[in-house]
Amino acid sequence: MKDRIDVSSNSKISMPIFNLLGIIGMVGTVVLMYSSITQKITSLETSRELMLNDLLKASDQKPIDQEQFLIQESLAGDLEKTIVRVDEMMHNGVNIQRMMKDIDRLRDDVEMLKDKVRQNGKYNSSVNAGE
Repeated sequence: MKDRIDVSSNSKISMPIFNLLGIIGMVGTVVLMYSSITQKITSLETSRELMLNDLLKASDQKPIDQEQFLIQESLAGDLEKTIVRVDEMMHNGVNIQRMMKDIDRLRDDVEMLKDKVRQNGKYNSSVNAGE
């Protein structure tokens, strides 16, 4: 019994032509897919490198850019202070309105007290006149 198969350049293989064409078609398809995938990967890597280079160029700051950033930071600080002042002024406006109401009430109370004193003076003068 022979356990080994001898393969040489003279060996003959018989296969239906349909199977042979199928194998050749599959091999061609796999080669095209591999080529397409490697092309896409190369394209993505290239675009990534270009984007990184653009970002590096964009991140370089010129002296005028630094000055503008400093001005923006200063303006942001001034804006925060202004907001705090406006908030305080709103509270002052509420307090002033409350004080105006209190003053009007006090004015009414003073007028009422003046009227009582006048009436009291009339009453005392009539009592003194009757004595």
